Amino acid sequence: MEPVTENSDILYRVAAIAAFLGMPEKATRHRVEAGEIPTFRIGRTVCARRSTLNTWLAEREATGREGKANG
Repeated sequence: MEPVTENSDILYRVAAIAAFLGMPEKATRHRVEAGEIPTFRIGRTVCARRSTLNTWLAEREATGREGKANG
C-alpha cells in the first residue's frame, strides 16, 4: 500500500475518511456501506479521494441551498 501523507489525494480506510469529513467513524461506515459516500476499494481497503469528497460535499451543499431557496 502506498504511504499515506497529508498531501496524498487518497484517504485509506474508513477512519481516515471519517476524520476528513468530521463524522463519527460508525456513521461514516454506515453511509459508505449504503453507498451514500463516494468510495472505492483497493483490495479490501475502503478508500476515497479528497478531491472527490470535496466535489461531493460542494454538490450536497448546493443542493441544500437550492432546497432552502425553493422551500
